[in-house]
Amino acid sequence: EHLSLSGFDFKHFERNQELISKGVNPPTFKKTGTTIVGVMFSGGVVIAADTRATGGTTVLDKNCEKLHYLAPNMYCAGAGTAADTEHVTLAVQHQLELLRLYTKRQNRVASAVTMLNDKLFPYMGYIGAYLILGGVDCTGPSLYMISADGNFRHLPYATMGSGSLAAMSVFESEYKDDMTRDEAIDMCIRAIEGGIFNDLGSGSNVDVVVIEQEGVEYRRNTRSYNQRPTRPAYSYDFPKGVTPVKNTYPIVVENVAMELE
Repeated sequence: EHLSLSGFDFKHFERNQELISKGVNPPTFKKTGTTIVGVMFSGGVVIAADTRATGGTTVLDKNCEKLHYLAPNMYCAGAGTAADTEHVTLAVQHQLELLRLYTKRQNRVASAVTMLNDKLFPYMGYIGAYLILGGVDCTGPSLYMISADGNFRHLPYATMGSGSLAAMSVFESEYKDDMTRDEAIDMCIRAIEGGIFNDLGSGSNVDVVVIEQEGVEYRRNTRSYNQRPTRPAYSYDFPKGVTPVKNTYPIVVENVAMELE
């Protein structure tokens, strides 16, 4: 079969319209929930995320990890489909490790962005991985926002996920150039809290990772909310006579010799 050279081909559109007329609903993107943020400060990058994983309207995991290790000098926060973000970042992590062994030098953040773009662009958004990548290399700190279709932007601060609007309100009101390390951490925590308290798809705890030229500090559950109360262990030692005995009857057991063949 040869492609038509006369212009656009609308046969798939006509097919889809015929299926819709017969009651077949077209596929739609699945709604997911997360709040991830990132901000640059003088000397490094801070990335933060909530820890709630949902399946539809059900909370499946209250303490999942959304901050993914890529290289010793860079981390990546993932929103969207959990399996897609996990496998895409793991594949790029392996590629960066091989590149680091081959070149015998530190990975560039731009190299990770190119690898992630090459992974996502061919699928045009059907791999649901929305990423905020931060790292420090020989050029200094860098922060990128990468969409599921492969589009990426270099920004001083970024938010993604269903709670991104609440988080962005914190950034737009409090961000300033040349922030200190503690100011950047506190602002990221408040931004994630905005998503936790105002978005149903975000919740539980706050994870933070600080990336600097001197190293990386990973803060797991730096803030915790909605903790499940612990219950004391139940005792099942009932005293004799609690259950009344209505009647008794004897059971005769006969000893029957067994013959083995």
